[in-house]
Amino acid sequence: MDAASPEPSLYTVKAVFILDNDGNRLLSKYYDPELYPSIKEQRNFESNVFNKTHKADNEIAFLEGLTIVYKSSIDLFFYVVGSAQENELMLMSVLSCLFDSLSHILRKNVERKCLLENMEGAFLVVDEIIDGGVILESDHQQVLQKVNYRADDNPLTEQSVTQVLQSAKDQIKWSILK
Repeated sequence: MDAASPEPSLYTVKAVFILDNDGNRLLSKYYDPELYPSIKEQRNFESNVFNKTHKADNEIAFLEGLTIVYKSSIDLFFYVVGSAQENELMLMSVLSCLFDSLSHILRKNVERKCLLENMEGAFLVVDEIIDGGVILESDHQQVLQKVNYRADDNPLTEQSVTQVLQSAKDQIKWSILK
């Protein structure tokens, strides 16, 4: 390697965030504590990124010495941020995995309201894809398997009271029989 190129690193992702169509933060995780240490600096950065990208028809932006890949869907903007030397394809694979995983969890309703109703699932997905800036997984099927999500499972909010009571009765019955 020549002296000008940086040392390779596993820490490829600097930040991940999702903004609504007004540029408001819905979800964010910053992995480099020196990048934007305060929430005010993070929000200012997010605002700059949103202003540069929300009307653009590209998938990659370069801002403040960082590489940013992004995607929009209905009223959401998904961003993955890496260093200027980072491979855009690696960042794009993280973005695709994030989007596809959330699309599955949100049952193809990738919009603000559904995301807010399933925020814990969104954070689980992000945590399974990236840990401390290191990319752990880029296959959305593996991520969904790890978060143990099955599309045919009804969340508690979608079950009727009768279904919940019957489920509780069954669990009590099985625990008594054991």
